[in-house]
Amino acid sequence: MRIELRVEKVSNHKNKTISFFILLSLITLMNSVLAQDKVSPGAIHGNFQGDAQYYNPDSNINAPLVPEKMLMNGYANFNYESEHFLAGLRYESYLHVLQGFDPRYEGSGIMYRYLTYKKDQMEITAGSFYEQFGSGMVLRAYEERGLGIDNALEGFRVKYTPIEGLTFKGVIGKQRSFFNYGPGIVRGFDGELSLNDFLKSWSEKKTKIVVGGCFVSKYQKDADPIYILPENVGSYSGRINLQHGKISFNSEYAYKINDPSFTNHFIYKDGQCLLVSATYTKPGIGLTISGKRTDNMNYRSDRTVTGTLLNINFLPALTKQHTYQLATFYPYATQPNGEMAGSAEFFYNFKPGSTLGGKHGMNLALNFSKINSIDTVNTNNEKGYTSNFLKIGKTIYFEDLNVELTKKFSKKYKMIFTYLNIIYNKNVIQGEEGIFHANIGVIETIWKMTDKVAMRTELQHLYTKQDQGNWLEPLVEFSFSPHWFVSAYDLYNYGNEIKDKQIHYFGVSTGYTKNAVRMMLSYGKQRAGLFCVGGVCRTVPASNGVSFSITSSF
Repeated sequence: MRIELRVEKVSNHKNKTISFFILLSLITLMNSVLAQDKVSPGAIHGNFQGDAQYYNPDSNINAPLVPEKMLMNGYANFNYESEHFLAGLRYESYLHVLQGFDPRYEGSGIMYRYLTYKKDQMEITAGSFYEQFGSGMVLRAYEERGLGIDNALEGFRVKYTPIEGLTFKGVIGKQRSFFNYGPGIVRGFDGELSLNDFLKSWSEKKTKIVVGGCFVSKYQKDADPIYILPENVGSYSGRINLQHGKISFNSEYAYKINDPSFTNHFIYKDGQCLLVSATYTKPGIGLTISGKRTDNMNYRSDRTVTGTLLNINFLPALTKQHTYQLATFYPYATQPNGEMAGSAEFFYNFKPGSTLGGKHGMNLALNFSKINSIDTVNTNNEKGYTSNFLKIGKTIYFEDLNVELTKKFSKKYKMIFTYLNIIYNKNVIQGEEGIFHANIGVIETIWKMTDKVAMRTELQHLYTKQDQGNWLEPLVEFSFSPHWFVSAYDLYNYGNEIKDKQIHYFGVSTGYTKNAVRMMLSYGKQRAGLFCVGGVCRTVPASNGVSFSITSSF
């Protein structure tokens, strides 16, 4: 029996509602069919997250006025999974969207829904999906909820593994843009071969080799009244991963044909990116050295947008992702128009009983990263500039040297000492005047007071002669196993040259966790700045208020 399902073109909000009921109907139908065949009907699982904040006016920290007083972001995922079928949807509601997130998320609806069929070596997905080819330099459709990024593709994806060790992927679709879709169509193909799985003669070899390659293109109609723009823009990449014993080597090279856009000032220059990484590890010691060169690799399904919107690709940052609050004051945002980046990371474990390790041992971690401009020569034509591939530009974008020592003094007491030296070019990263030099020190202690009570403290200090001057932050947190925690901090800008700006950004919070449910209630002041993940950033405005968050899974 053949069943056809046809939906006429309707408005966007009606389409969301129809897709919701269609998906529920299909799940019910599949459950019924599987039950008749005496096959396990599968399971439904999912998760929920809700974040809300009540905003108080606060002119001292330049907090923007929030007429609604309270804003909320909410997400709920529902997934069905059986032996051969997967289906799911995510309902989102922004009433209204939290400060710091793009206001174009305003509203509620279902923008992520999918059906997947898997059998033998074939997997087919219709609807919404996330995908990444290689390291993502030519294609990465992903979600980063904390940044407000969701560039899921809406269309079809096919995965096929004809024989062990060989995998092909094909995708076609449009990218999500808030509660709509971008104008461009994205098409891509990827192949990956694991020689050790593919060739029986290599199955026992110590050297592991994986090679891969992909091609991605986008189509966007040329409606520009001034420029003649390419409507089809292709890109490709090749990659190799090698591992032999304690040594591994990874490399990927990506190339993109000329793609004039608002971001690159509508120049007709090809783009390219090279990423190389080598690692040596053995018990107690490790070293990783990485390098990256990026040149005109901004790649979007809409040539007119900026920021984090409709990026087809992802250019990984080589900088360390810090978690201490003062260390996050100067995060690096990847520069797709051009950068030369290098990093090195070393760790060493001093064994218990050694001179420096003492009774319980000690861990040392060193990290250094530096990003400069690429060397360019203006050509005064449509290509914009030429660039020597191996020559490093003179302008420093970012530099970070950090050291971390972790010392356990007893079974119940541990300390972590961290030092960072940072150079931050705000002109490049944020488009605002300033090149800042900062020194940051952190002392963290963890004390297990009883079997159920633990105390954690942080004392952070940032020293700089530029920007807003020096900062100090003490923090204390108590956790009461297995459910509760409470914490308090005071972020104090005591070194600001303007006396009225020597503000205390204090905060308190408490949380409760039970099984898969986690709730947290907080009150405090938030300074304005950048929040970044993996070299992608969003601006966070100053705020004063009460926030509540809840997460749950089932």
